[in-house]
Amino acid sequence: MLLITELLRWWYGDGWRLRASLVANRLDGTIDYFSVDLLLKTLFSPYRQISAGRVDGPLGVQMRAMVDKLFSRIIGAIIRLIILLIGAVAIGLQVAIGLIILVAWGILPLLPIIGLVLTLIGWTP
Repeated sequence: MLLITELLRWWYGDGWRLRASLVANRLDGTIDYFSVDLLLKTLFSPYRQISAGRVDGPLGVQMRAMVDKLFSRIIGAIIRLIILLIGAVAIGLQVAIGLIILVAWGILPLLPIIGLVLTLIGWTP
């Protein structure tokens, strides 16, 4: 009897905290993988444009450089928004799966008892 109580004490104590910690670490890894904070900070930064500095020269050259920079910023924003949306979906799935894991962790030790009760009352699937 002592073995069962110690198992249940660990299961609903340290075991559940460890499982929650693993779920949280996986979620942190997903958030870090998609670099959500960095993508939000640089949302309208030029996309892969090496020289985004000031351009000197005639008005036509300056206008061309301005259009190039604007186009690069629009492309960058679109790509970063797509990555943010994919990241949001991945993070949402991680949260949902993590909650399912934590709920299942709490219910799992009760399943043999539930199965025994269902057997005793004559329930068959």
